[in-house]
Amino acid sequence: MADLSLLRLLQITDPTLPIGGFSHSAGLETYVQQGAVHNKATALAFIEGQLRHNLSFNDAAFVSLAFDATVEDNIAVIADLDQTCTALKLPREIREASQKLGLRLIKILQPLVANSCGAAYLHMIRQKECSGHYCIAFGIYAAAMGIGKKEALTGFFYNAAVGMVTNSVKLVPLGQQDGQEILFSLQPLMDELATATITPDPELLGRCCTGFDIRSMQHEGLYSRLYMS
Repeated sequence: MADLSLLRLLQITDPTLPIGGFSHSAGLETYVQQGAVHNKATALAFIEGQLRHNLSFNDAAFVSLAFDATVEDNIAVIADLDQTCTALKLPREIREASQKLGLRLIKILQPLVANSCGAAYLHMIRQKECSGHYCIAFGIYAAAMGIGKKEALTGFFYNAAVGMVTNSVKLVPLGQQDGQEILFSLQPLMDELATATITPDPELLGRCCTGFDIRSMQHEGLYSRLYMS
């Protein structure tokens, strides 16, 4: 039987996957309008900070834990992870973005990759017992597709980095070459973080830089906005 795991990883991490990720900046728009991110160096600092200090203890950790729960066919753990994720996403826009992206990902993948955890998760979402976060859904379907855990986490970090690079090119603005140089320079960090997140510490879930949350909250009140978050 052919090993399709690489192709499936490429599909679920493709920035053009129609789940609406292009409409969210994760607070970057606020940083740009306030002048904190204004060139290649500051864009790199923002993205590195998000990956190292935010994603690795939040969404990527949830991907890892949801992946394990799916392998163990433990929907109770998935439900608990979903509720914890909701509680830890303090900015309303970030919380709603996570839910919107997650629901769209589930609607795309559940008909393609039928599995018991995905079906049960969707049922709990419809019953309003779960919110349907993107990171939880990503972990479920990566496991169901037979993608290796390290590869899934690497792809998750890469997808997040690509999104932030794309947004930086548009918002700062930066040149396309600048964007590619930033992305290339972050590759060792993405590999490092994927390895570190294979076995996340549940006690560190939700650890982040407060500034990211504050800028995301401030985004709601910006005078003009190109992004939903």
